[in-house]
Amino acid sequence: MIFIDTGAFIARYMKYDQYHQHAMKKWGSILKSPDLYTSNHVIDETITFLLRRTDPNFAVEKAEILLSTDVIHTLRSNQEDEQEALEILKRYKDQKLSFTDCITSALMKRYKIDRIFTFDSHFRLFGYHVL
Repeated sequence: MIFIDTGAFIARYMKYDQYHQHAMKKWGSILKSPDLYTSNHVIDETITFLLRRTDPNFAVEKAEILLSTDVIHTLRSNQEDEQEALEILKRYKDQKLSFTDCITSALMKRYKIDRIFTFDSHFRLFGYHVL
């Protein structure tokens, strides 16, 4: 099982992103996995980023893809996940985390996902295998 983080989507969609070439190589192998996951929080963060940095039509096109794909399963947080995320935020308050990072960690813990496709080094702090 692999969780896909915001940075992986952005690097895929933005050809001028510093990680674009690396991401495209990695996407080729990752898409072969039957167990791909992301979250509604990651999708929100990705779409918001694209809306602010690209043409709105491009952002909407990518949003439609992310919201309708059968290849990547979307996990949704509940109140317990959000409370766990808050505890993670408190534990790592000296780091520059986003609440989405903390929600992602809580969801990965709940669903027992230990691998993540990301360019965010914080996930190593949480003990996950970063692809």
